[in-house]
Amino acid sequence: MSIRFKIALTIFLTGLLTAVGVVSTVLMAFERFEHEATYYRASAFLERVVAKHPDMFDMQERFPDEFADFFRSLVLFEPDSQLYLLDSAGTVIVSTGEAKLPKGFQVALKPVMESSGPEPMPYVLGDDPERMDASAVIAARAVQRNVILKNPESDGYLYLVCHKRVLPQGGFAVFQSSFAKPTLWLLCIVVAVSTLCAAWVTAAVTRPLARLTEAMGNVSRQGLQEFAAGQSAPQSELLDAMPRAGTDEIGQLSKGLRAMLDTLRTQWAALRRLDHFRREGVSNLSHDLRSPLTATVACLETLENRWAGDDARTEDRRLVEVALRNTHNAARLVQSLGDLAQLDEPQFALRTELMDVNELLDDLVLRFTERAERLGVRMQASAAADAMLLVAVDVELLERAVANLVDNALKFCPSGGCIRLGAVAHGAQVWVQVQDDGPGIPSEDLPHLFDRFYQSRHSVAPATGEGGKGLGLAIVKRIVELHGGEVMVHKVVPTGTCVTLALPSPSVAPAQT
Repeated sequence: MSIRFKIALTIFLTGLLTAVGVVSTVLMAFERFEHEATYYRASAFLERVVAKHPDMFDMQERFPDEFADFFRSLVLFEPDSQLYLLDSAGTVIVSTGEAKLPKGFQVALKPVMESSGPEPMPYVLGDDPERMDASAVIAARAVQRNVILKNPESDGYLYLVCHKRVLPQGGFAVFQSSFAKPTLWLLCIVVAVSTLCAAWVTAAVTRPLARLTEAMGNVSRQGLQEFAAGQSAPQSELLDAMPRAGTDEIGQLSKGLRAMLDTLRTQWAALRRLDHFRREGVSNLSHDLRSPLTATVACLETLENRWAGDDARTEDRRLVEVALRNTHNAARLVQSLGDLAQLDEPQFALRTELMDVNELLDDLVLRFTERAERLGVRMQASAAADAMLLVAVDVELLERAVANLVDNALKFCPSGGCIRLGAVAHGAQVWVQVQDDGPGIPSEDLPHLFDRFYQSRHSVAPATGEGGKGLGLAIVKRIVELHGGEVMVHKVVPTGTCVTLALPSPSVAPAQT
């Protein structure tokens, strides 16, 4: 869910809840206003009746029939109201309603006391004797008997019930035209204005964020090398895509990102220079060390040949063999360092040609067979059954990569074991696999297996070859990356390791990094 959608949804829900709240508040206020207006009108009516007829109980007791007619005449022009005469306990004595109440019927006395008390009330809800399941606005006034010695308490009450007014058909139409329609139109206008404001706020907030996201996406896609110093055009395009620095939060964020990009650009340029110096230094050092190492090997081999068959020089020959083996290891390490430095050069170009991978594997099997037989290991190449597997590769580099894997497998494969080389088509790739019956690689070593100078399987003694120095697999990974492929390693059940070089098919152009 995008930020723009979240903001729009938040504003919409806020507006909807606000509209519902406003409508509810208006309805509640209107209902309270209606209750208060009804209550004050009823109270004023009772005040006038009590003031004009203070002898209600005498009239009722002396002329009960005439009093009933008189009582009804009081509310003749108030069809939505019913008037009751109550005794001091709230029992109904006389009623203007048509419903016949049971004898001794009483209403709740608390609302009566609240309404007739000295404290002014906004409105009072009480019992409606004809509809006891609903509360109605009531008003009450105390009535005293016309005697000399007045009762300190009330002798009874006039009790007026105001029914909720039901609008007639014409009244409902008037209500719609005077209140509902204007309110509906007003709400529609408010919603429309709120929607436009929400759209404007959403666009104003999210447009700079979208530009920031686009700028960061450009940096991610193009890489920092396109943003390095001295390349003003890409830099200008990236900076133009970012919002201008301002005083708000987004402006400050843009300013911070610009500063961060400048810092990254400077550091990236410095790293590139240092890396170039490193590669150049390693390459020169490798080149300079080859000649003395070659001369040392030649001298040691001359001594070894000269002392061959001389029993008096047995101990000297052993020392020469150790020195010769270590010199060979040093020479291979120097060679590997030089090769890696060349492979890391950005200007390094592959000399690709189309070839059948199966032929390469067959040649490698022949090349390593003699050494494998000395170690008691079988070499086996499984060719694809259907057709040639053509790949566009640098033959020399790919042969170097697979040879490194075979050399590594020979080092860890036990006597009697087997090393299998194979190639299969897998989608848009050709998988070249080297599998051995060795002890396998611990799971904790797999993420670092192709790191430079990282040596896994410490329990096995290293042999000759750059694999023992932690560079052989690093060279393999770099060669495969130059071809636009990837390297995968997995354990083989019950024992062994399978390394897969996934190379793109000829239809996929190799990518150099």
